[in-house]
Amino acid sequence: MNTKVETLSELVSVFQSSHRGNVALCYGHFNAIHPGHLRYFRKAKDSADKLLIAVEGDKQLSELERGINFSESDRAQAVAALDIVDGVVIMDSGRLEDLVKIVRPEFLFLGKEFENRRATRVVDAVELVRESGGKVVYDSGETHYATSDFLYGDQSNLENERWAQYFTALANQKIEFTSVLDGLLDSPSPRILVVGDSIVDRYVACDPIGMSNEAPVIVVKEIESKDYVGGAGIVSAHVVGLRANCVFVSVSGADAQAEYLGSQLKEYGVDPRIIPDENRPTTFKIRYMVESQKLFRVSRLKEHSIPREIEDQVIEKIVEMGPVIDGIIVCDFVYGMITDRILEVVHEVSDKYKLSLFGDLQCSSQVGNVTKFKNFSLICPTEREARIALGNQDDGVEFISNILMEKTQSKNLILKLGADGFIAYTREESGDIIRKQHFPALSVSPVDVTGAGDSLLAAVAVAMTHGMTLMEASALGCCVSALSVQTVGNYPASLESVKKYFHSKSIEL
Repeated sequence: MNTKVETLSELVSVFQSSHRGNVALCYGHFNAIHPGHLRYFRKAKDSADKLLIAVEGDKQLSELERGINFSESDRAQAVAALDIVDGVVIMDSGRLEDLVKIVRPEFLFLGKEFENRRATRVVDAVELVRESGGKVVYDSGETHYATSDFLYGDQSNLENERWAQYFTALANQKIEFTSVLDGLLDSPSPRILVVGDSIVDRYVACDPIGMSNEAPVIVVKEIESKDYVGGAGIVSAHVVGLRANCVFVSVSGADAQAEYLGSQLKEYGVDPRIIPDENRPTTFKIRYMVESQKLFRVSRLKEHSIPREIEDQVIEKIVEMGPVIDGIIVCDFVYGMITDRILEVVHEVSDKYKLSLFGDLQCSSQVGNVTKFKNFSLICPTEREARIALGNQDDGVEFISNILMEKTQSKNLILKLGADGFIAYTREESGDIIRKQHFPALSVSPVDVTGAGDSLLAAVAVAMTHGMTLMEASALGCCVSALSVQTVGNYPASLESVKKYFHSKSIEL
């Protein structure tokens, strides 16, 4: 047992014996430590000499009808293992205000979910702290720019730290990663239908010349350009690269980009069933780059919904595939292809044939709402997309994720945190308890992050269609997305390359 963990009665002698310096007190249930918690604890520790963590007990959580992923002892031990934490107390009995009376903290840190709400279990403690001249701080711990990590230490240390976090995640979830890979390599290939927007990405390499004399504009000289499959198309290519069969149903323009898209997908081994719409171009994104830095992007696209006759053809192809597929991935870039009617048919086909249903809505530069994906096996929003969908910029990621799962009734959720990796949430069979695990971003110096989310979605969908758990699938997706960001452009990864990558890091560490 960690000596940092004390009972409420033990704290009395500690904090009444002598002056112990300023104290910051944090309160929560801390089911599984994720990046938000670490930022939250660091902020609290920076404000005081000592950091004390109050962990809600199992009895309290049961009374609050909150899911208990781990026992109070396990949660307390996990928090106590952090070097910045000076003490931990399990609130198995007594109220928070009782602890405040004993500790007399100069700072009380609470999650944003307690702000502007009269939460009965904290309101008296808040008043006590303020009456004694202390400060109450509400903080979600979620605002973070991971680039700042490079101000401290070198890249190799950062990468080793992230791989250590990854191996810890595997251990926490009792995952033998080599067995996961072997299971995928040795089992029959599933067949997955990908439905979504067709996109072609062009990268234009440039040489900088200088500033224009006419205006404060950077002048570059174009050297060469290269096209890549993007959007839902590259998701289908990733699916095939991971040894699954894939049919891709989409809508494109009747143009040169559509021709390139179809031929390249066939080369990847995808079965493309793309319907041309003469009233819209194939979505075409042109990125101008100097060395590895993107200067800006120009997009050629239409965002209006596809016409009824095109919609009918998409639906016909989806219905046709129902009896011969094992899962469906819906990739909505909010360019008008994924209509409400198409979503309804996807659900009907999924329910009829008992198919796994995976959804990703990317609205970084468009208006969209991930809550349109109801009753999916998995949804994969970014933190920003989740906050936009719920109209909530204040609460922590755990609160946000739980609310989103409840609102969409999704069985599983992956919340993408950019350079901080992602958190995987899954419902237990009972449906009442949600289990979670943070997986770090393994690459600390990505060359191009454009396809990270696409590769993650494909990997998780392939693994889960094979019958693996979300956590096993997330372990695979973590490695696949790390590989995908190490080259310019979006190339599909293979299971063999993932296996080689994993083993190389295992040997190094």
